[in-house]
Amino acid sequence: MAAAGAAATDLEVVRGKRSALFFAAVAILLGLPLWWKTTETYRAPLPYSDISGLNALLLRLMVPVTVVFTRDSVPLDDQEKLPFTVVHEREIPLKYKMKIKCRFQKAYRRALEHEEEALSLGSVHEAEAMLAEPEKQAEGSLTVYVISEHSSLLPQDMMSYIGPERTAVVRGLIHREAFNIIGRRIVQVAQAMSLTEDVLAAALADHLPEDKWSSDKRRPLKSSLGYEITFSLLNPDPKSHDVHWDIEGAVQRFVQPFLNRLSVAGNFSVDSQILYYAMLGVNPRFDPASSSYSLAMHSLPHVINPVESRLGSSAASLYPVLHFLLYVPELAHSPLYIQDKDGAPVATNAFHSPRWGGIMVYNVDPKIYNASELPVRVEVDMVRVMEVFLAQLRLLFGIAQPQVPPKCLLSGPKSEGLMTWELDRLLWARSVENLATATTTLTSLAQLLGKISNIVIKDDVASEVYRAVAAVQKAAKALALGHLSSAFAASQEAVTSSERAFFDPSLLHLLYFPDDQKFAIYIPLFLPMAVPILLSLVKIFQETRKSWKKPEKID
Repeated sequence: MAAAGAAATDLEVVRGKRSALFFAAVAILLGLPLWWKTTETYRAPLPYSDISGLNALLLRLMVPVTVVFTRDSVPLDDQEKLPFTVVHEREIPLKYKMKIKCRFQKAYRRALEHEEEALSLGSVHEAEAMLAEPEKQAEGSLTVYVISEHSSLLPQDMMSYIGPERTAVVRGLIHREAFNIIGRRIVQVAQAMSLTEDVLAAALADHLPEDKWSSDKRRPLKSSLGYEITFSLLNPDPKSHDVHWDIEGAVQRFVQPFLNRLSVAGNFSVDSQILYYAMLGVNPRFDPASSSYSLAMHSLPHVINPVESRLGSSAASLYPVLHFLLYVPELAHSPLYIQDKDGAPVATNAFHSPRWGGIMVYNVDPKIYNASELPVRVEVDMVRVMEVFLAQLRLLFGIAQPQVPPKCLLSGPKSEGLMTWELDRLLWARSVENLATATTTLTSLAQLLGKISNIVIKDDVASEVYRAVAAVQKAAKALALGHLSSAFAASQEAVTSSERAFFDPSLLHLLYFPDDQKFAIYIPLFLPMAVPILLSLVKIFQETRKSWKKPEKID
């Protein structure tokens, strides 16, 4: 009986050891990997190497320039060399991680018969009208016509002419170095019509270090898919002034043609409002010499904040909002003039704030008060008002007056208020700005995801990142080929996809889930199960070790 009891006890011990080993094996080999797999943070793969390569991206901005030589514009020996192509490339010296090179590809050729006929006319405007008929030029391309040195097409004191379209005229030269001299003139004209250091610096103002030109360079609006424009009439004294303005007709006549030309750069919506008893919030200073009131330049920044609270919140808008205010001063502060930094009255009696809008003070003719009782009827001269607002709108979009070379005649803008090559120059700048923004966004996202491992990367976020990287590369290739329209469209897609990925709400789900919270959740779950298994394994290990050291009995 004792032997049978000892055998049963040994069998139970062996069975207990096997059970403990089985539970330990299941927990370690099956339970632990299953728990690890089901609780890990899902992170879809991202193109980290491609994103890091975007910082060293070389942007080569190619401007196709067709140079057309008329008869007697260069010596006969040089005319026999036509056609051929000359490339002028230089690096834009900007303190930016992305290198930018501007490439002017000049294709020299002889003038065709209809071009010779047009350039032989007596007026450059007649020549432009005749040259514009046969074909339309591609976006971003330029055509420069080289005329005879003694041609009457331009005034004798002018060496070049920049037209409203993508065309320019340069005087030729009978000289053995004619091609080199004329080539330098062509590059100067082409730079004024397309890409300059100031244009690119303004586009990359938010990505460049601070310098003394930063305030001017940060004046243009940032690139966006759309913009909202609001025209507001401020009448702080309706008891004295019954103000009427034909804002709808003025927008249709002046603003809408300008916005139609700009529609390739974004969508626009226009609205208007009239605000009564809206004060500027700054007390003007009275000038006894002129019996008028004035606002000094240093007080202009304090004008916007009190008025902005009455304009309606722009926080709910998806796009940047531009405010253009027409302020009719109250009778007690009339007339009111805006002064510049030297204390002289501003000719337009208006000022603008970068990336916000502009304000114009509209004084009522004092003769009206003597002819009628209060309130007097005020008819706003919308032509004078819209001239100011359109000029401010051009500045806010970065469409400034170009720096033309010496002795260059610059044509005035067309009826839309915008020259065709100015629109191309805006698209060049916006394409570069979009690529810089998309690259910065993708780089920041990659650094953030690399530092914080708790962030979930879903498949749709990864697809947006891949789409943004591909769009940046596509835009860079299009810029190098001189395809401005496709480059701008790809740059917009790059910005949209990168920002959609960066601001995806799913990135924040496990962002604030630190390790101490994980221990607080998993210790009560695994500790009661892990302690008995670990103790059993330790006991089995100790007994096995003793059995190895126990000497065998030899009879």
